[in-house]
Amino acid sequence: VGEWEKVDNFSDYAGAAVQYPDTNGAVNDYTDFFTKAKAAKCLTVCATDLLALCSLKPPGEMGAEVAVGSAQRFGVPLGYGGPHAAFLSCIDSLKRIIPGRIIGISKDVHGNPALRMALQTREQHIKREKATSNICTAQALLANMAAMYAVYHGPEGLRNISSEAHIKAKALAVGMTELGHTVLHSTFFDTISIQLKSMSADDYMKKAVAKGYNVRKLSETTISIALDETADDVDMQALLECAGGAMALSELRVKAEAMDATGGLGRTSSFLTHPVFNTYHCEMEMQRYIYRLERKDLALNTAMIPLGSCTMKLNAASQMLPISWPEFGNVHPFVPVEQAAGYQEMF
Repeated sequence: VGEWEKVDNFSDYAGAAVQYPDTNGAVNDYTDFFTKAKAAKCLTVCATDLLALCSLKPPGEMGAEVAVGSAQRFGVPLGYGGPHAAFLSCIDSLKRIIPGRIIGISKDVHGNPALRMALQTREQHIKREKATSNICTAQALLANMAAMYAVYHGPEGLRNISSEAHIKAKALAVGMTELGHTVLHSTFFDTISIQLKSMSADDYMKKAVAKGYNVRKLSETTISIALDETADDVDMQALLECAGGAMALSELRVKAEAMDATGGLGRTSSFLTHPVFNTYHCEMEMQRYIYRLERKDLALNTAMIPLGSCTMKLNAASQMLPISWPEFGNVHPFVPVEQAAGYQEMF
């Protein structure tokens, strides 16, 4: 664990993992880093964020061989840290050693298109020593929630959501700078780190908590603030007031729109090009699509289900209902313990 810029002898390492954006919000160009690592046969891994990648150059275009992360940003509640589906993607030459299954298109005995398991690494299907799926577990429900979020919004909608989070972070950065504070990174997506002037991090955090906001303390005089698309003018104004004063948000937004905070790493390639992500963008279309999928499924409302599979247990309505409660789902995993008394009682 260390600073990626200071690594010079990649032959000492089997693999290298970096964050994009990183923990403090900075967006870094890892192209040269990945090139040097691969030249030394060092596996390159990038931990990243799906929503950020709607606006930022994807790791694969920089040379990363593996990309991993959480799918929580795609419509899944925070839930005090989980459960959330993970994602893992890799270059073509590594696909046969990743866990899970890949479904491919083939033909049946009648010559009709058919779906089949083209790649399967589950220990139930192949020799145990060749299985890789025992290193992970399935979060199918959460993966489906994130996938349906992508289906409903599509690439254009996701770009708009991503852009909204990004421009709000830029507007906040402009405001903090005009109040005399220092934004530590010139390139970022939705999170900014701020060196405070004439006030301590504890002073800022005390004011923020009184207004109903949590921020991250990086040092005695440095904080980090993360925004998303749900932040509104009231939120933005409150965060600025904690730093020294109210500002004209419309003017900040105009300045933010003219500001480049990606360092030339804006996304130019397309994504989610399959028709399923470009068709169902209104409520009725989405309902009909989900119903058609439901009709193809073997579930308890149509048949008996054999016991034995961890994917086939019943989740009762009383267990599923709390997921939609904001008091249950909108709690960040790093809030102070006293703000999560209900979770502590459950634990």
